[in-house]
Amino acid sequence: MRNLEKPGRSPTHGKHGMVSTSHTLSSAAGLDVLKRGGNAMDAAVAACAVQCVVEPESTGIGGDNFCIYAPNGSTKDMIAFNGSGRAPAAATAQWYKEQGITNIERQTPHAVIVPGVIDAWQTLIEDHGTMELGELLAPAIDYARNGYPVASRVALDFASQVDLLKNDPAAMRTFMPGGKVPKRGEMHHQPELANTLEKIANHGRDAFYTGEVAEDIVSYLHSIGGLHTMEDFKNVSGEYFAPISTNYKGYDIYECPPAGQGMIALLLMNMMKDEPVDGVDPLSVERLHKEIEYGRLAYQDRNVYCADPNQEDIPVEWLISDAHAKELKSHFDPTKAMDPLPPVSMPLNESTVYISVVDKDMNTCSFINTLFSNFGAGLMAPKSGVMLTNRGQGFTLEEGHLNCIAPNKRPLHTIIPGIVGQGDDAVMTFGVMGGHYQAFGHMQFLTKLLDFGMDIQEAQDAPRVFAIDNSMDVEMEGTLPAEVIAGLEKLGHRRIAPAKPIGGSQAIWIDRKNGVLTGGSDPRKDGCAIGY
Repeated sequence: MRNLEKPGRSPTHGKHGMVSTSHTLSSAAGLDVLKRGGNAMDAAVAACAVQCVVEPESTGIGGDNFCIYAPNGSTKDMIAFNGSGRAPAAATAQWYKEQGITNIERQTPHAVIVPGVIDAWQTLIEDHGTMELGELLAPAIDYARNGYPVASRVALDFASQVDLLKNDPAAMRTFMPGGKVPKRGEMHHQPELANTLEKIANHGRDAFYTGEVAEDIVSYLHSIGGLHTMEDFKNVSGEYFAPISTNYKGYDIYECPPAGQGMIALLLMNMMKDEPVDGVDPLSVERLHKEIEYGRLAYQDRNVYCADPNQEDIPVEWLISDAHAKELKSHFDPTKAMDPLPPVSMPLNESTVYISVVDKDMNTCSFINTLFSNFGAGLMAPKSGVMLTNRGQGFTLEEGHLNCIAPNKRPLHTIIPGIVGQGDDAVMTFGVMGGHYQAFGHMQFLTKLLDFGMDIQEAQDAPRVFAIDNSMDVEMEGTLPAEVIAGLEKLGHRRIAPAKPIGGSQAIWIDRKNGVLTGGSDPRKDGCAIGY
């Protein structure tokens, strides 16, 4: 239990249902759905739709979605859904080579994959929800049309992207009214997005993928050199997969399979499972050095093997085996940081929203939605108000690489919802935001919770570190004690101050014996966990 004389927040408790998101308006919308009789899936979609409006730099309907869902809290019936988009059918490595394009730049149409969000929402609601999609979108439509107050972290993110927004007329008009981004506490409106959400509410996914919304997006991307077609939009379809898992000290950790990086979170848990914890300070130099080095080794595997399983052969079972974890650990040197590993090109700590929901029937939802970078590609379809993802930057143009761009292929994805199970029961829904940090973040959160006795909120509050590009550079938050930073630097790690707090997170623990839900929400964001 935390010292109540110090600043911070306590875990949230409830009996009948709970929602945890990174924005208070989103959490409130989800809780309202639960109170009106909706289930966890209904609440997750409603909450996420609100976040696409009130936290628009982090997520949007022009992006991607992943979900793990345990009906009635049963891990035996658990499903994983991949609602991520694909490259256009005309996107080939050869085409880019012929155009002299050697790298996929962020604010270009080539960074934009076909959005999967709306297809995912409708599919998940039809298959697992109890309410109509149109009813669930109503709060988001209201905030978009009538305005919402800009929250603190949202204002910080807005201000950091001014140069990007200025490069796109529709984005600048929407997010820089009067030539400036809104400040904390100011009201902001997105009327074009409200109209688009209303069309989807009235006509479902087809209003996004086959009508004037798709035409607006495709024509805009064509005008700046994109390869997208109406046929690409018409063919969008998410997929169900069986979750993958590993056992960690009596708990089953469930993740989505590739093209997400969930398998790397499981690899890291396997690497940590035999590490001593008795008498160990989780924020000591020795422990953090081990986490950083293990992370660098695991992420090398990620950058080789994380790709679309529909088009590539991914050795998942080998990657999440104890034998592979043991082999990687053999490279660890407790006395110094490893020499820089081969460089990998990847953007840092990108933005996403993650949502945890548990309802009165123990339906357990782990739900994540993203544009990848703040405001994605920084490209907005001018009539529909849809901000578009830059997830195509997850591809490489290196022919022969598992993650090389190809027609209708999904790129490497960073977003990974998680569920923890024990026996046949789901005991926690959890997730970590922060782009590439997420797999490492799953390990940091889970080990602090399961190994070191921190409560569900303390495990999210704790200072974070993250190795950058597998180099000697390590982001270290300023809340880390100065002597620990100095100790890590002595071992060869170069401290980099994060431009923003590292990631975000939400989680809800299910105590079936006492009939209590306990939730936490990351202080690095604007949200909260709310139960009733």
